Amino acid sequence: MDIKKRLIEEINNSGMTTVELSKKVGVSPEMITQYKTTKKMPSLTAFAKLCEALDISADYILGLKNY
Repeated sequence: MDIKKRLIEEINNSGMTTVELSKKVGVSPEMITQYKTTKKMPSLTAFAKLCEALDISADYILGLKNY
C-alpha cells in the first residue's frame, strides 16, 4: 500500500468530519478533501499535525513500519 492510500484510509477511519480534522491540522476543509481526492500531498508541517490528530505513526503512513 502506498503513502496516499494509507493516509486516505486513516482519514476515513478516524470518525472525524473533514471540518473537525481540518481544525486540528490547521488547514481548510477543502485541503483535507484535496489530500483525499487529488494528487495533492500535505506539507511536512501538515503531515505531522495529521499524524498527531489521527493518532497514527508517521512511520506507518510512510511505509517504514507496519502497525
